[in-house]
Amino acid sequence: TMPGTKVDLTAAKQNVWLVKVPNYLSLQWQKAAGAGEVGKVRFAKKGNQGMAEVSFTLNKEQAMTEGLDNQPFSVPRQHTFSMQPMGGQTLAVFTQSSSDEIAFLGKVVQRAECKPKFFEDYLRLKKLQAKKSSKVNRLSLQIEDPITSYKPTASHSYHREGKKKKKEEGHRRREDKQLVLNKLFAAFEKHQHYNIKRPGGIDQNSPLSHKLYLKKILREIGMYNARGPHKHTWELKPEFSYYGKEKKND
Repeated sequence: TMPGTKVDLTAAKQNVWLVKVPNYLSLQWQKAAGAGEVGKVRFAKKGNQGMAEVSFTLNKEQAMTEGLDNQPFSVPRQHTFSMQPMGGQTLAVFTQSSSDEIAFLGKVVQRAECKPKFFEDYLRLKKLQAKKSSKVNRLSLQIEDPITSYKPTASHSYHREGKKKKKEEGHRRREDKQLVLNKLFAAFEKHQHYNIKRPGGIDQNSPLSHKLYLKKILREIGMYNARGPHKHTWELKPEFSYYGKEKKND
């Protein structure tokens, strides 16, 4: 809460239980909001020193829900409480009204989990939920006036733009090859060996940074050193190794 927020502590000494319930049970309670009683909790003492067995029975009227094809279906009504340890925790329950008023409802003295007593009833519910989720709801509507705002076309604008872009990229690669060669020869004039994977390699100065495209051009003019002192580097082929010197002499 924010500093200065007032909290109603009228029920501060009240003890409450924190019970985890199945989703279907929570939905049935929400549907029955304001309808009064939704079920009964029963405590059956187990011996003189044993802990009481707690069960919950959902009212028959509140258990009915919609099945397949608008047929009524009953969710599990009989439930048992599985007691859970507090684990040394201190828990409390608060509520907040529509006017942002906060009230303390009580201290949690017992935790429990509400489970359906008969597994067969729960299994029937899960089968129904699976069938409802897999059922396709199709709706057919009769159109009186034909739709004229849409006309079928064999080629949409985004298709044409995509093809145009691919075509332009193809031309750009063919046009840039000579530019890449010029930059490669200029780079090999400075250094005899290059590793294109290292930062600052020849691919950084290439107009196309795609390594597969760069390697394709390198194979035409260069050799790859797979072993030796210059392992993993490229150098010019013998027929190109004096390219820079010949160019300067000319």
